[in-house]
Amino acid sequence: MDPVIIVGAGPVGLALSLALAAQDVPCVVLDETAGKEEPRPARTVVLRADMAALVERLGCATLRDEGVRWVGWRSMRRRQQMRHVPLDLGLAGAEGGADMPAAPLHIPQHALARGLRDAAVREELVTLVTDARVDTVEQDAHGVGAHTRGPDGTWWRGSHLVGCDGARSTVRKLLGVRFPGRTAVERYAVAALRTELPWAGEALLHRQPPWRGVGDEIAARPLPDGVWRIDWLLPPRGELVTPDALVTRIRDTLAGWCEGTTPPYDLIDTGVHTVHHRLARRWRVDRIFLAGDAAHLLGAVGTQGLDEGLRDVENLAWKLAHAWHHRDASPTLLDSYQSERRAAVAGLLRAADQALPLLRGGGGLRTYLSGGGRGHDALLADGHLGRGPLGALPAYPHSPLAPEPSEGRIPVGTPDGAPVEDVRVTAPDGTTVRLRDRLGQGRQLVLLVAPGTGVWDRRHWVSAGVMPRLAEAVDALPAPAELLVTEAYPGAPAHAVLLVRPDGHLAAAFAGVRPEELHAAADAVRGGDPAAGEPAEDEDGDGEVTADVPVDASVDASVDAS
Repeated sequence: MDPVIIVGAGPVGLALSLALAAQDVPCVVLDETAGKEEPRPARTVVLRADMAALVERLGCATLRDEGVRWVGWRSMRRRQQMRHVPLDLGLAGAEGGADMPAAPLHIPQHALARGLRDAAVREELVTLVTDARVDTVEQDAHGVGAHTRGPDGTWWRGSHLVGCDGARSTVRKLLGVRFPGRTAVERYAVAALRTELPWAGEALLHRQPPWRGVGDEIAARPLPDGVWRIDWLLPPRGELVTPDALVTRIRDTLAGWCEGTTPPYDLIDTGVHTVHHRLARRWRVDRIFLAGDAAHLLGAVGTQGLDEGLRDVENLAWKLAHAWHHRDASPTLLDSYQSERRAAVAGLLRAADQALPLLRGGGGLRTYLSGGGRGHDALLADGHLGRGPLGALPAYPHSPLAPEPSEGRIPVGTPDGAPVEDVRVTAPDGTTVRLRDRLGQGRQLVLLVAPGTGVWDRRHWVSAGVMPRLAEAVDALPAPAELLVTEAYPGAPAHAVLLVRPDGHLAAAFAGVRPEELHAAADAVRGGDPAAGEPAEDEDGDGEVTADVPVDASVDASVDAS
């Protein structure tokens, strides 16, 4: 069968190729560049714990050496510390508690891309093609064709194609998909420098600093080897950041943080970062999909664009893999990628657009949140730390893959459609691992809550109690599944059975072993009966989202959104 074609070899395209290869799907990655990442220390990305765990599972070896997990989050306003949040540095992928969020990982984007590219080169099922710029895409009922320009222009044939080719996506433009939204929502002057700051290993957001000439908001985020990325919020338009002006900002900022004396520093890299908010009208056109910046742009007030692009990968990879291996797969399964992910990103964009006038427009927030400036800082901290409306992990409660209610369904600590907790589980081979370690293999997970199993040898309980009946039910499911056992799960009673999607979102929880209900839920997760036919296509191709984000009608979709 033809491979999946991936257009674009940035972190999202490379991660998708590795995620598909992990499920035995061959890929061709068409990279318009020469295949070398330009080192830009001032261009960095923040990955929340679950996405850092995903990248590590894909074989990226640069996270530990070239990334750093923050030990804390600190926010200041004027001279006053508003908030100090210790961060959980536990096992990769742990989400932390309400009082101690999981530590994000901060890494230069070129280092992340290099680590993913090195992993792709080692993967036999991934073919990397450099200097391959796509200029035509065609599709029919059986596959997709992509033409790359050059002296010997080449046609590539694939089962599906995914455009991961960035904000100016050629694939999106060839499909004629609109990309409405807002331009230059926020602008930042950025510098990467090596110095010593008072908050070793902690990220800082300083609003309304008391010294003049540096702007209304400054963020400092640590990197390895004593390097910091510092961002200064700029007026939306009009201010030209000259080298001299940036050096003045650096010196004044460092002096303000270091008791009036500018410490020694080594300026490594600089830039200006402009944030745009855009959302593609459609993320799927038959056999062609959009992911990452080709589908959405966000990044204001703490939201993280690449983090969301990797969530696209996690959501799409298992669905594409299932469709690739099962030619009669239900069309609902692939349709669900757009309805789930577009709705989730639209929610983040909507929350950011609602927060921006409150955060940047003066005292209006006092009518919205109690506590004045403290409300400002709490809202911004939540965005940066992955909590609240600006940063909460995505949930898909209204997904077309959601099982129907049934008599045996029970609530647990995780809402239906939300990511499951990363509890310790016993795998079929008897080893104890984290639940998240079993993701990304294209299998649904069936999790039995069985207190006490941790103190008994597996051979004593694997054939006792409800286990034989549950194992038989799992073997009879309509899609590949793996049976796991845990001693406890938040909010779940003993002998509860949880059905988890291959991407780690909870499909349903049941009171005990209910084979028929479990079978129906697993069938819903795979998209239902393949013979059901194509669902009616909604006019905008946006699932349940009919009014996603404010759209500036005067801005053309082909605007420069770099």
